[in-house]
Amino acid sequence: MRTLLVDHERDPARIIRQALSGCGFAVDLASTLDEAAAAVGCARYDILLIELSLPDGDGLEWLKQLRRDGYSMPAVMMSSLNQLGRRIAIFNGGADDFLPKPVSPDELIARMRATLRRANQMTAPVVTFGNLRFDPIGRQASVNGRPLKIARREVCILEHLLSRAGRIVARASLEDGLYAFDNEVSTNALEVGIYRLRAHLRQSGATLRIKTARGIGYILEIRDVGRVGNRT
Repeated sequence: MRTLLVDHERDPARIIRQALSGCGFAVDLASTLDEAAAAVGCARYDILLIELSLPDGDGLEWLKQLRRDGYSMPAVMMSSLNQLGRRIAIFNGGADDFLPKPVSPDELIARMRATLRRANQMTAPVVTFGNLRFDPIGRQASVNGRPLKIARREVCILEHLLSRAGRIVARASLEDGLYAFDNEVSTNALEVGIYRLRAHLRQSGATLRIKTARGIGYILEIRDVGRVGNRT
């Protein structure tokens, strides 16, 4: 999931970013509100992580402006200031959660997943398509009850395709959700990920396939199990 981390403290931000990346989040880092505004203007984010006090302004005031502008993505505020009155103001200002600093990366990730679950109104978080089940919070996939052991990038691709199962997902949309701005991505990185995910699905006996929409993107669909040697 695409995440914007707005924090000017270099070392804590680096630790958080590494932890999130290891759990499948594509993380862009902004150290000022100007950088954050520029990022929001050119990418779609699933969740925001915002430090309260930034060099060029108040993170809460920036979040309030985002809400006034119609941005509804979940937001988690972070601050070393932990007074009750300030926490109340943070929630009233449009934040979905608050964590005092220093932040535990494990707790942050758990809170983010809970926030995303609430935002998506996921009363039954497990997604089922064909004989595949996917838990977007635990980021685990299984086929006929057997865990599907795939790399983090393939998990991200699968998640995006499942979110629009049966419909075409544009290549640009997949890349936007998978990679942060400063990721070094080879020209065929997405194709390699698709190729590996296809192989895993085929070897696991999954009743779905990834079909290429030439020049547009990809579509996840239930395959016709009566046909042999389906090509994608």
